[in-house]
Amino acid sequence: MRSIFLLFIIQFSITTYCQNAQITGIVSSDGEAIPFAKVNLLHTKGGVISDMNGAFTLTNLSPQAYILIVTAIGFNIHNDTIVLAKGQNMTLDINLIKSDKNLNEVVISGTMKPMSKLDSPVPVEVYTTEFFKSNPSPSVYEALSNVNGVRPQVNCSVCNTGDIHINGLEGPYTMILIDGMPIVSGLSTVYGLSGIPQSLIERVEIVKGPASTLYGSEAVGGLVNIITKAPTNAPLFSADAFATSWGEINADLAGKIKIGKKLQALIGVNYFNFNQLTDNNNDNFTDLTQQNRISIFNKWNLERKDDKLFTIAGRYVYEDRWGGELDWTPANRGGDKIYGESIYTNRWEVFGTYQLPIKEAVFFNFSMNQHKQNSVYGDTWYIADQRIAFGQFNWNKKIGRRQELLSGVALRYTYYDDNTPATSDYTLTKNQPSNTILPGIFVQDEISLNTQNKILLGMRYDYNSLHGNIYTPRINYKWNSRNKKSIIRISGGSGYRVANVFTEDHAALTGAREIVFLSDLNPETSWNGNLNMIQKVFTKNGLLMTFDFTAFYTYFDNKIFADYDTNPNQIIYDNLDGHAISNGISLNIDISYKNLTALLGGTAMEVYSVNNSVKERQELTEQFTGTWTIGYKFPKAGLKVDYTGNLYGPMDLPTLGSDDPRPSTSPWWSIQNIQVTKTFKKYKGLEIYAGVKNLLNWTPWKNMNTEMIARAHDPFDKNVSFADNGDVIPTANNPYGLTFDPAYVYAPNQGIRAFLGLRFYLK
Repeated sequence: MRSIFLLFIIQFSITTYCQNAQITGIVSSDGEAIPFAKVNLLHTKGGVISDMNGAFTLTNLSPQAYILIVTAIGFNIHNDTIVLAKGQNMTLDINLIKSDKNLNEVVISGTMKPMSKLDSPVPVEVYTTEFFKSNPSPSVYEALSNVNGVRPQVNCSVCNTGDIHINGLEGPYTMILIDGMPIVSGLSTVYGLSGIPQSLIERVEIVKGPASTLYGSEAVGGLVNIITKAPTNAPLFSADAFATSWGEINADLAGKIKIGKKLQALIGVNYFNFNQLTDNNNDNFTDLTQQNRISIFNKWNLERKDDKLFTIAGRYVYEDRWGGELDWTPANRGGDKIYGESIYTNRWEVFGTYQLPIKEAVFFNFSMNQHKQNSVYGDTWYIADQRIAFGQFNWNKKIGRRQELLSGVALRYTYYDDNTPATSDYTLTKNQPSNTILPGIFVQDEISLNTQNKILLGMRYDYNSLHGNIYTPRINYKWNSRNKKSIIRISGGSGYRVANVFTEDHAALTGAREIVFLSDLNPETSWNGNLNMIQKVFTKNGLLMTFDFTAFYTYFDNKIFADYDTNPNQIIYDNLDGHAISNGISLNIDISYKNLTALLGGTAMEVYSVNNSVKERQELTEQFTGTWTIGYKFPKAGLKVDYTGNLYGPMDLPTLGSDDPRPSTSPWWSIQNIQVTKTFKKYKGLEIYAGVKNLLNWTPWKNMNTEMIARAHDPFDKNVSFADNGDVIPTANNPYGLTFDPAYVYAPNQGIRAFLGLRFYLK
């Protein structure tokens, strides 16, 4: 009896098992197998990982309907409904689509060569055109306001010029590249960040921390590399135009042409205009500068034998901007009756890459540019001419299976001339334009110890014709788990910067303060350490999260210090008799779940100097910043809603002494925006978008009991009394002893505004 019962149980088990189903399949993308993809069924336990050939098997499945979910790093989540019958053995071929989130994007900025973002030993952040579309802006400068740890800093209440801060370090420490070429520097650090047509931008790569080992001077705080589209990948025609309720008009137009079988060209035009006088704070000064700007961009690509690379591009920018008293006209330019700041900018650039026709991977990168500026700040003229020529040979050589060398030689020539003491002899009687030659050589050795461990060693030597020998080493280490869900990067290195105050610091020109140099300024040097950790999390219901944590530390020697406090009527420049430190932590959380995407970021930092044993916090630098970009799609309606914003903590502000009634510390402040985008199934390539910028209508003057611009009613200090030593004497008309000062600014002065725009592309 017991034997019969046992046989019954065995037979029942076999029959039941045979009635269960299984799924086998291959996960691939465009015919290429995807290993380590996670395959699971919603509301069931377990799940499997695809093998090196992309194959997977799910067994012992009950016959019913399932939702199959497949996730892999760098690809969109795959959802599919399947129905299994009794005993069915289903075979699936799953094709994953590369993700717009660019988790496995090919980047070049960290190592100066194309490689997977996940494989790069240097952490590189990538922001695509989709990110910038969530908050349309007329310039790259403004578009970076929603990037964690990156802040566009407005430097003047009158002309609204600015620069890019990375992790609290000021604009001159940030190198701006276009297609890897260091052509935005010196004068253009302040005035050349506008006019790049956003319709031609493929992506923006950001490296935080010194990159001087590869890129030389200026890349001390980090770099922003603007990668433009290749003619082969660009739409046949594209247009993006919007207008705001303030009267701003911005238009991007781009198209490509093909000449013969091997030559393709990309042409783009950007136009921005704002000519409405706005004075909401009633100080008789414009709240926003009047601007008229046009930029023309042209890029050529030649298809050569053996797919050798040759691209050449050019850009021309003309801008006329002015701000000041409302009744200012061009007839008052340079006079001392009605105050205005007027800047005419003429700039051209040519840059490209040519791969030598040899077996070895040798590239020649080149660029030339000229930046001419004709500007006045009240009755102070600043006329400057800057020309830069740059050439660099790169040689990339693989040694065996695990080692890759990158070496190069570079030469940079800079000509600079202006009407300030910067290009005069010590008697101020003879003009002496600056001619600087900066040759350099660098080598980088990337060693893959195994599939999980990689080391990058680098060294650069530069010889500055004014300052002599400069060495900048670095080391990077990267570890990743086998499935690349966990990544740890540790880096250390040095950087340097040669400063030109008049091209980099707008405060040296505007207002009534006297400029004082206590000594010849020596190059700044820095040592930096970074720890970066990435953790990717997948859930069964299709949620993808990426946690990106960074701790950073930078120590400066010879840091150039602008002292606004010792004498309220002077800006005193000198190298620190001590050191400066920038350190902090940052966290980005990237979320993707069905129709929801979100990028949340926060950075806490401390930036200070120690001068003569006295610790002082850096002015105009927040201790906390937060950013967010949240988007939700309604596929059936063809709608997407984007909510973007930033939050900044208090900053120390440059007041004119202890009696200045303006607050010495800024409040917490936030700029928030919302946008709705409509796409049309019937009209592919057409988008209409509308929204509101600065939802809270926040401006820095809103909660102040006094004017932001000190003595806006007396911009030429005609009614200010001075003592023999230059100090201001308080009078009945000037009880706080102030002078005209437009440098007290820390945030955009533009309030709430609506916008409406249209995008169209034709492939």
